[in-house]
Amino acid sequence: MSGKINSIKLQVLQNIAPSKEDLEKIKNGIADFTKKVGEKIKEEKISAEVFVGGSYAKDTIIKKDKYDIDIFIRFEKDETGDISEITKRIIRDFSFEIVHGSRDYFNIKIDEGIFLEVVPVKKVKKPESAENITDLSYFHVKYINKKVKNKKILDEIKVAKSFCYARNCYGAESYIGGFSGYALELLIYYYKSFEKFLRTMVKTNDKLIIDIEKHYKNKKQVMMDINSSKLHSPIVLIDPTYKQRNALAALSPETFEKFKKEAAQFLKSPSLNLFEHEKTDLDKIKKDADKNSYEFILIEADTNRQPGDIAGSKLLKFYRHLNEEIGVYFDVKNNGFNYNKEKTARYFFVVKSKGDIILDGPKLADEKNLLKFRKKHRNVFTRNKKIHAREKVDFSIKEFIENWKIKNAERMKEMYIDSLRIV
Repeated sequence: MSGKINSIKLQVLQNIAPSKEDLEKIKNGIADFTKKVGEKIKEEKISAEVFVGGSYAKDTIIKKDKYDIDIFIRFEKDETGDISEITKRIIRDFSFEIVHGSRDYFNIKIDEGIFLEVVPVKKVKKPESAENITDLSYFHVKYINKKVKNKKILDEIKVAKSFCYARNCYGAESYIGGFSGYALELLIYYYKSFEKFLRTMVKTNDKLIIDIEKHYKNKKQVMMDINSSKLHSPIVLIDPTYKQRNALAALSPETFEKFKKEAAQFLKSPSLNLFEHEKTDLDKIKKDADKNSYEFILIEADTNRQPGDIAGSKLLKFYRHLNEEIGVYFDVKNNGFNYNKEKTARYFFVVKSKGDIILDGPKLADEKNLLKFRKKHRNVFTRNKKIHAREKVDFSIKEFIENWKIKNAERMKEMYIDSLRIV
């Protein structure tokens, strides 16, 4: 089996290698940018330096439709003023888009499908002095470049990134809840191979704690020292450069379970197909729904929030809420979420009507809400000192959605959803 996996990995590495043309464009774009910005920094006597980060700097870059190359402008601690505003001034000769966040950063298009992500950071001597998570990027690049020099390990990292990207488990954004590039680099460095990484993940049932640099004596010490809000992920990966940070804090249980299933499938039956980006076949899903006499619906939602992690997380949260609402009246047989990276997402649901449902009401002692419940529902009965209603589901999923969005217009507004429509 390992022989077949190795053969597939060789094919994957050929497929995911960025073209020489793209690498040349990236190289030239970085050189042009760093030269001009370096001159501007010197000219305006700003205490800052430019460094290249991300997968390009660590030689773990893989082929993508869109390349985002991390460029950091690293300001000295004594530099006064808003470093995002100073960065804006430094790059004013370039055409850029502002991405708002805890610190604004900037997107600069240098060629078709190639962008520089220019991020202002503070220069700190120790990670614990960081004011923002991006201040740690310098240490991450230095650590990986120091520890991962072996071409075999670099290749294993690229294969792991490709697998996670194809299986929609790549990215620390909240609407993905997956493995970040840095986390995968650390994991493959730790396990030494893509295959061993997969096998370990598939067997993991309890919370897994990985401490590469052995910053802690035991699991108990880890759980006591790290902020509890950062310990909810299925894997706690101690950042080698900063022991109080979990490099996998963004990994959601849902995404991890999906990843484990995909990994188990690959180990059982290795296939190059699992390295091809997964796309939802809505036509097949709809045909399967029709075959089983289920209802299928495709919905599109818009948010008014900033494209990227913020918009994506709001649209995902609304999707989960809508799924719960639908689940009251229908058995949800299949569903899916697809965010377009802008301000829109599509949801699909395959459902079967529950026919009759029992709705829980207030306690009999709650006279105010008891009256409201009786006015809203006709067929009511009492059980265990509470009122309940029996309701017939005599409407389709499309009718449910149309009525729901009218009744819940205020709720949608509170969740930053501008519009909801059936496609």
